[in-house]
Amino acid sequence: MNFFVGIDGGGTKTKAVLIDENLNIIQEGVGGPSNFLVFDINDVAHSIIELLTTLTNEANISLSDIQSILIGTAGAGRREDAERLENSVLKEMQNRNIKTNNFRVESDARIALEGAFAGKPGSILIAGTGSIMFGKDLNDNIHRVGGFGRILGDEGSGFHIGQAGLNAVAKSFDGRNNGTILTKLLKDNFNINNSVQLINEVYKNNFDIPKVAPLVIEAAEQNDLICRNILDSEIDELIEHISAMKEKINEDVLSISLIGGTISTNNYYANLFRKRVENISAVQIVAAKLNPQMGAALMAKKYFSNR
Repeated sequence: MNFFVGIDGGGTKTKAVLIDENLNIIQEGVGGPSNFLVFDINDVAHSIIELLTTLTNEANISLSDIQSILIGTAGAGRREDAERLENSVLKEMQNRNIKTNNFRVESDARIALEGAFAGKPGSILIAGTGSIMFGKDLNDNIHRVGGFGRILGDEGSGFHIGQAGLNAVAKSFDGRNNGTILTKLLKDNFNINNSVQLINEVYKNNFDIPKVAPLVIEAAEQNDLICRNILDSEIDELIEHISAMKEKINEDVLSISLIGGTISTNNYYANLFRKRVENISAVQIVAAKLNPQMGAALMAKKYFSNR
């Protein structure tokens, strides 16, 4: 019997699943954080190996029985970055005299895509702090739209909405617009009362801009025209992502799974976005079929089969 492990690496915890060749779940486990952009890469490698050891011990098998292990984590979108973590984990395994058959690192978005459609074609739209869209066609080609980061992209995300909201407040302080409820919300929640405080918070105190996004949404719910226009504009950007992906995938119907708190929770912005998508022909929003760690396990099995 062949075994495979899929891992969903997060900033606070890491989830793993052990499956057999028939996709039956043998064991599941949770370990420490594995975001190597935030934590020391050697500590991350140690955390991953501890999770694997616990997982296999509980399943009463050894790591050498696992044919392929795949982890999806933030910061691994570029192959050279993924290889940094791969090499760190493999080096730690060598130091511990642990034999492994195959270990691979992919991006968290990639395993989320694989899980959402259980390995079949489809697309995921991620809009949380940042934004990006991934899709897979019938030929297993992976397509990407967006994902250029907060300077060049992240349209429709918490950062982009928050940034637009702060810009509106800045204009309000100057008298360059007719005022917005967001100004009061910013004062009540962050004690920002004037332009000087706003500048200091953003440029000196590393203000967490995405935290303003829920306030923009709250103001829009209170019929604030400026904030409603901000959200309409951000939705337009996400619709452009979908249109571009639809061209790339080139299927009769583009199925989209939504990921990220900005568009996947029940709020004014997410609900408005869903209504807009409903009006696009040949596009449908669907729930994810499997979780990201199962997506990683499917990819691990596929890599083993293709070797």
